Amino acid sequence: MQLKAGRTMTRIPGYVNEILQTLERGGYEAWCVGGCVRDRFLGREPQDWDVTTSARPEQTMALFGDRAEATGLRHGTVTVRCGTERVEVTTFRLDGAYRDHRRPETVAFTDSLTEDLRRRDFTVNAMAMDRHGTVCDPFGGQEDLAQGVLRCVGAAEERLREDALRILRGLRFSACLGLVPEAETEAAMHRCAPLLADIAPERIWEELRRLLCGLWAAETLRRFPDILAVFWPETAAMVGFEQHSCHHCYDVWEHTLHALAAVPGETVLRCTALLHDVGKPACFTLDSAGNGHFPGHPEQGAVLTDAMLRRLRVNNRTRETVVRLVRWHDRNIPRTPAGIGRALSELGEEDLRRLLEIKRADNLAQARQDLLGEIRLAGDILDRLVEDHACVRINQLAVRGGDLAELGLAGVEIGRTLRALLDAVLDGAVPNTREALMQYARNMNHETV
Repeated sequence: MQLKAGRTMTRIPGYVNEILQTLERGGYEAWCVGGCVRDRFLGREPQDWDVTTSARPEQTMALFGDRAEATGLRHGTVTVRCGTERVEVTTFRLDGAYRDHRRPETVAFTDSLTEDLRRRDFTVNAMAMDRHGTVCDPFGGQEDLAQGVLRCVGAAEERLREDALRILRGLRFSACLGLVPEAETEAAMHRCAPLLADIAPERIWEELRRLLCGLWAAETLRRFPDILAVFWPETAAMVGFEQHSCHHCYDVWEHTLHALAAVPGETVLRCTALLHDVGKPACFTLDSAGNGHFPGHPEQGAVLTDAMLRRLRVNNRTRETVVRLVRWHDRNIPRTPAGIGRALSELGEEDLRRLLEIKRADNLAQARQDLLGEIRLAGDILDRLVEDHACVRINQLAVRGGDLAELGLAGVEIGRTLRALLDAVLDGAVPNTREALMQYARNMNHETV
C-alpha cells in the first residue's frame, strides 16, 4: 500500500496566489495549508485550497472588502470569493479542550504557524507552503508521505480523542492515498473506535462513502473491521464466518472484501459489494453432508442494508438503489432477450449494469469463476436491447390505454392487458406494432369472455 510522493508538483492556482500576495502586502504571513499541500507533494490536483494567516479575521475582512464573507468568525475563518472560486482563509489558532470528542469548546488565535499546525490530525496534513515555495513541515509530513505512513501529530490517542471522526478520516486517507497507519496510530484507532458512537451519522457516512471509493478500501477494511462494526455491528458477524461450500474459498468477510476490490470505485457499487452478503450469517444452514447453504440471504441482506443505511441517514436514492441491488444480487436472470428485457424493465439500464458488475465481482471472489462468460453474455444482450431501443416498458408499447378502451376495456382491465401485452412483446410472441398488439388484445378479450 506504500505510495510515494509525486515528482511533479501542481502549481498554486493564480487566484490562490493572489490571496496570498494580498495578505503578504498587508504585512501578514500567509500559507497554503493542509490537504492541498499534501496533494501537491503527491502530484494530485487538490480539490480545495485552504489558506492560513497571521491576520485576524477582521483584518482579513478589511483587506478583501466585499469579496470576503464572515463564514466562521468564531473559528477565525473568512471565505474569500475569487470569481467562481471560494477560498477559506483562517487565522492561526489554538484549540481549547474537547469535551464531546467532536469539537473544541474554545478557540484562541496565535501568531505561531507551528502552533497552528500542532493542533492538526496527521503529519501529512500538518504542512504549510507559502507562495514562494517555502515549506513549513515541523512534524515530518513530507517524510511520512515518502514512506507511505499515516501518523498522528503528537500523541495519537490524544489527537483521536479530541475528535473521534479523525479515526474514519485516517481510514479514508489509508483507503484513498495508500497510507498505512504506523503502530501507535493504528493501536490508538482501535482503542478509540467506540468514541465514533458520539459522532453525527451524516458525518460518518460522508467519510465512509469516500473511504469505500478508495483504491485501497478493501485492504483498509481488512485491517479495521472493528471500526466499521461500531456503527454497523451487523458486519461483525461476517468476519471469520466460514461458508462450508465448494463454491467459496473464503469466509464471508474475506469474500466480501475481494468482491469490493473487484468493482469500480463508485459509491453505490462499493456499498452494495460491501453489504451484498451481510444477510448470510443469519441464514446459514448445514446439510447432512456438511455443506453450507444460505437460503433467503439476499432478502435478509436487503432488510439489514436498509436499516444500516437509514441509521447513517443516507439519502433515499442511494439507499433504495443499494437495497435493490442487494436483493437482486443472487437472482438468476435468464441470459435471453426476454430475461434481460424483464430485468431491464424492472431495474432500468443504469442499475442493471450495476447489477452485472456486482455479479461479476461476486463470481471473481469465489473458488470458481464459472459464471463470467454468462455475465458477459448478459451484458452483450443488454447492449443490443439498448442499441435497438427495445420495448421493455409499458410506455414504450405501440398502444395506449385509450386504444384498449376502444375494445370495451376499462379500469383495471386496461392495466392488466397492457402488462400482458408487454410480456408478449418481451417473449417475442408479438411485434410491438399497433395492429399486432390490438389484435392480440382482441384475442385476449375474446378468450376472457
